[in-house]
Amino acid sequence: MLVCASIECFPGSPKEEILPLLVDLEYTAIEVPIHEGGFTWVRPSEVLSDPEQALEICRGTNRLTIAALSVDHPTEGEQYFEEFAACCRMAKSLKVVPLVVPAAELGTPFNAEIERLRELVRIASFEGCLVAMKTQVGCMTEDPDTATVLCDNVKGLGLSLDPSHYITGPRQGRDFSKVMPYVLHVQLRDSTKSELQVRVGQGEVDYGRLVSQLLNENYKRALSVQVLPTEGLEHRAELRKMRLLLESLL
Repeated sequence: MLVCASIECFPGSPKEEILPLLVDLEYTAIEVPIHEGGFTWVRPSEVLSDPEQALEICRGTNRLTIAALSVDHPTEGEQYFEEFAACCRMAKSLKVVPLVVPAAELGTPFNAEIERLRELVRIASFEGCLVAMKTQVGCMTEDPDTATVLCDNVKGLGLSLDPSHYITGPRQGRDFSKVMPYVLHVQLRDSTKSELQVRVGQGEVDYGRLVSQLLNENYKRALSVQVLPTEGLEHRAELRKMRLLLESLL
């Protein structure tokens, strides 16, 4: 396992400042957002329209290793799958395997979500990539039982585990150990039952147990820090503290 930091930890920060800051904080790997809306490193539509330029942008990482790409784009139909395929081709060029994607919102027909995920896995497999579906409140994966059923119905599909959404969300208190065999990526912050993000060490995420469970499943990929700026917390100190905590467990 390795510890990395998501570029999404720095919404609104100038891009040229983010990577040197992470190097200063002694991170060696990053998770890169490829989102159509909001803060992103490059957009999926740009990856499709100008793949060489998008690849050049993603290669300029100050020698930080890219551990995963987070791909989120609200387009539909054929364009949706074309943009995802372009992101997979770029991931292959970058030698990145896991692509993190959001699950469908609650209320989405189960069969429709199965069809979407099967097509994503099929496309990713052509480039040697893996699809890791986020565990997230408000989506079909907010219930660990549903998350595992989706993976069982889509051969090759895995999960991007964010335990905070099982601690803070409507399924809080339920054992989510059943998702561990499907984990392809992990996103972390500290959380309580009432707050999604709190000061590192003051929440209810049992990092030691989590790492132990992942080791039992022979997990060898990234633990991605997802600590956002929060009023009253020194952001850089929290990022450094989280890195040191996770590295001490490996």
